[in-house]
Amino acid sequence: MREAAFVKQNKDKWATFENALSNKTNIAPDVLSDLYIEITDHLSYAKTFYKGSNTEFYLNSLAAQAHQKIYKTKREAKNRIPEFWKTEFPTLFYHHHRELLIAFLVFIFFAFVGAFSAANEGDFVRSILGDGYVNMTLENIEKGDPMAVYKQMGEFNMFLGITINNVRVALMAFAFGIFLGIGTLMIMLQNGIMLGSFQYFFYEKGLLWESARTIWIHGTIEISVIIIAGCAGLVLANGMLFPEPIRGWNLSKEVSKTD
Repeated sequence: MREAAFVKQNKDKWATFENALSNKTNIAPDVLSDLYIEITDHLSYAKTFYKGSNTEFYLNSLAAQAHQKIYKTKREAKNRIPEFWKTEFPTLFYHHHRELLIAFLVFIFFAFVGAFSAANEGDFVRSILGDGYVNMTLENIEKGDPMAVYKQMGEFNMFLGITINNVRVALMAFAFGIFLGIGTLMIMLQNGIMLGSFQYFFYEKGLLWESARTIWIHGTIEISVIIIAGCAGLVLANGMLFPEPIRGWNLSKEVSKTD
């Protein structure tokens, strides 16, 4: 298409958008959002076919103005951090309760799978927890101190080791959502089976209550964090599989905030 024809075909849209940026006209948010996307598309087209032309410079200037007004750094309110924890963070759980429920159910289901497998397969616990850990724990049970492994490390070292491991697992549960949620579900599966087989191992030795008292002091927070991270991974996967257009985005409102 010739440059003159391109300009004639789209100049009215550009003028409308330019007037909106200068707050001369009021336009429906959806229309304004579509115009902004179209302007950037036109800029890409002009850069390709009319490189160095006045049309390219004009569209580049128009897009730059819009970008600066929309994404200009704004001063946050003083109560921004308390407001986040009080309102925004709980609201996220409300909006994504379905993913949170799925993550919870998947984890609990595979915890039962782990316990069931440990009850019906003698070597299952060793295949999950490793021979070294199982043998060491059996020796500690014989010595009358089944939780000795948690006492040898020292409080600080144990806290640090557990924290690092939890952060690693949580990050993996979230980041693996990029694999369309399959990676996140695999992390939930792995940790659920590990928990189930671990607890059944102590149940079989008649030490379920003692292990629960020692482990679940911090285990409650650990498991909660893993499930929440799994929820975040599923939200990420859902956004990739079923992206939703941003409806009702009030560009004119964002522009007016910066003026």
